[in-house]
Amino acid sequence: MNLRSETAEQFREGLRACLHVERWVDDVADAAPYDSLEQLLAVASDAASPLPPAEIDEALAAHPRIGERPAGEGRAQQFSRAEQSSADAGDAELAAAIAAGNRAYEERFGRVFLIRAAGRSRAEILAELERRLRLDDEAELVVVGEQLREITLLRLRAMFADAAAPIGAAA
Repeated sequence: MNLRSETAEQFREGLRACLHVERWVDDVADAAPYDSLEQLLAVASDAASPLPPAEIDEALAAHPRIGERPAGEGRAQQFSRAEQSSADAGDAELAAAIAAGNRAYEERFGRVFLIRAAGRSRAEILAELERRLRLDDEAELVVVGEQLREITLLRLRAMFADAAAPIGAAA
């Protein structure tokens, strides 16, 4: 994506698809243009480190449950569909176990379970879900923030991998 041809709002929309936290979008967009993808990733990571609980809630509101198909056709939904695809995605037993785990997690923590699904099988996701159900609230909140940051950086890398510098020049 060559962002030099995009408007400032299109750049912001792209950022929002990576992490739906308005303060973060403002911080990253306001620092544009970027001379390289690595510079963008560094600023994005710093701006997301750490995310306070209210921003974690804001970001989670835009994420589908693991194992559920995201509604809509925007960039964020396209990312979620790609991230959640795995070789064992059609395993009905695993899907049922993840759905049960999602319910237990939401009951335990009061929010959707979030994990960087890209590169993980459904079996690995289920094992991590079960492990995290045993964490205390504070430790789990730290993990959720870390997972959001990982997802964000993967999405930014995918979105801007072919971008010609400067990135976000129109912002």
